Parts: sequence; structure tokens; C-alpha cells
Amino acid sequence: MRRREKYRVRGRTRNELQRQKLDNRSCGLCLVFGNKANLFCFWANMTLMSDIRTLRHVLQNHRTLAVVGLSADWFRPSFFAAKYMQEHGYRIIPVNPKYQEILGETCYPSLKDIPHPVDIVDVFRKPADTPGIAQEAVHIGAKVLWLQLGVINEDAQAIAAQAGLTVIMDRCVKIEHARLFGGLGWFGVNTGVISARRPLPPH
Repeated sequence: MRRREKYRVRGRTRNELQRQKLDNRSCGLCLVFGNKANLFCFWANMTLMSDIRTLRHVLQNHRTLAVVGLSADWFRPSFFAAKYMQEHGYRIIPVNPKYQEILGETCYPSLKDIPHPVDIVDVFRKPADTPGIAQEAVHIGAKVLWLQLGVINEDAQAIAAQAGLTVIMDRCVKIEHARLFGGLGWFGVNTGVISARRPLPPH
């Protein structure tokens, strides 16, 4: 009897306390507004789970990315995002009129010049340019319009969504892939492009 009481705190067992701790996990809204905020938090969590399912479905089922605004400069975010995706089995189609080739792939001046089917149009351009890109994505039969971090345009979103495309906005394709499929390290995304190690001298 004494041994059993050892695992009780104020008449409750350890399991009961653990269940209460789980039940009491809430945000600041819940603490201030009570049950109404709990309902809101439940809705927000369900929305987040829906977003995660969408992201996972897109990245698992669409393997060809046309990267609009892809730079050949290794230090640009578009380059190491595309390089990461290429190294993880995705086909990268560069779209930039400045270059002939990037990452070993032929570079096209615009989406309409690509002779191959495209699954995802991944956009590294300023928001004002995205409605026209969305129209081109619809025209070539792409399945997904993906606007990168900081790229937000509701007109582009509406154009693509009305044509039946999945629209992902203000997210990084590299970060989301790493987050969902295990490519994140302790200090960020391990792309293998940027390293603190001193390069070895050539033999």
C-alpha cells in the first residue's frame, strides 16, 4: 500500500497526472479565452495537418520542377535549393533567359519554351512577376504552382487555383522537403553546398 502511494501526488496517479498534462497543453489564446480558443486551436492544428498532407503529396508525386529565376551562381538560394532537389532525385528544368545551362540541364528562356511535361513550377521571382508566370504554368499544363519564401501574390494564386493547380505560397521547396523527409540537420538544411570546413588542396 505504501509503495502504491509513493506514485501518487495529491490522490492522483502518475498516469493521471500525465494525461492531465497532455490535456492542458494549450496556447496563450486558450489560457485567455478558454474553450472558444481551444476550438480555434483545434481548427488551426487541423489546417496545419492538411497543409502537411498537401506538401507531402506534392513532393512525393511530382518529380519534375521547372525553376523560374534559377541562378547559376552557387551562393544564390535558387541554386542550392535546385541542387538539393536534384540530388534527391528530382528533375530540374532551369528557366532563365540569361543562361544556356545550369546544373547540367538545358536552361530555357520561359516556361512555354520547355518541350517536356512539367509537374511543379517553382518560382524565384518578385511577386509582381508571378501572375504572368501563373498563366504560363496553366498554359503548359503544370500541376503545381510553388511560390518561394517571401513570394506572395493573391492574383497569381487565383489564376492557378481557378485552373485546378495546387498552389503553395511563401514556402521553400528545399526546406519543406528536408523537413518532411528527414534532410534537416541541427543547424539547418544540410545541402552540402555551404560548409565551414576548409577545402582540401588539390592533389
